[in-house]
Amino acid sequence: MQTCYIGLGSNLDDPRSQIARALAALAAHPSMELVCTSSYYGSKAVGPGEQPDFVNAVAELRTALEPLDLLHALQAIEQQQGRVRAVRWGARTLDLDILLYGDLQLSSSELTLPHPRLQERPFVVVPLAEIAPELTLPDGTCLDRLLDYASREDVWRLE
Repeated sequence: MQTCYIGLGSNLDDPRSQIARALAALAAHPSMELVCTSSYYGSKAVGPGEQPDFVNAVAELRTALEPLDLLHALQAIEQQQGRVRAVRWGARTLDLDILLYGDLQLSSSELTLPHPRLQERPFVVVPLAEIAPELTLPDGTCLDRLLDYASREDVWRLE
């Protein structure tokens, strides 16, 4: 079993419910164990055009799935919840990203690990630090060091 961290985001069709349904799907998957989840956070949309704010969270999983199989399982959950991939970084019902898969570093046409923009995104760093404050990234970067650069104006905890 491998420990993984998954980023969850939604800004369409009742985003809080989308995240809750995705977490339930992760917990119900026979090859995944949902260990814990962060609080929900709000963030401004990053992408083209006017978009609603996002609801984000991070989940810790333990899984027997290999990285590409995990990616495909996450994409199936996205599709079940109405994800349409029409515009890159456009509004979406659900986005599930593998942030970390143990200490694995991987670069392929289909998957890059750790997530290539993890360190640039406060809406990932802040909830990840909530559930794994002592985490060190595969390149040796301590997660708490990234918090120093995460603008708190860009991400806020939701009640």
